[in-house]
Amino acid sequence: MSPVYVYLQVAHHIAEQIRTGRLPAGARLPAERDLAEQYGVAINTARRAVRELRDQGLVITVPIKGTFVQAEQPSGDAPEESEADN
Repeated sequence: MSPVYVYLQVAHHIAEQIRTGRLPAGARLPAERDLAEQYGVAINTARRAVRELRDQGLVITVPIKGTFVQAEQPSGDAPEESEADN
């Protein structure tokens, strides 16, 4: 048995699909119940995996609507022009 928690294994697998573009920005994740069935885990495990993805900033959950892949955030390294020019 793997020493990594099952919810982390599920989260890692979904994160990998996001990174490779298989789940593009704006894509809706299956419902937690469907994820649980798909991965053969308990619904609470699927719920914890989604929470982990949310904590990593990879997905956003909109109440009633579902959980969606986040668009990549800009790096934020460039200073704001409006502030720098004043």
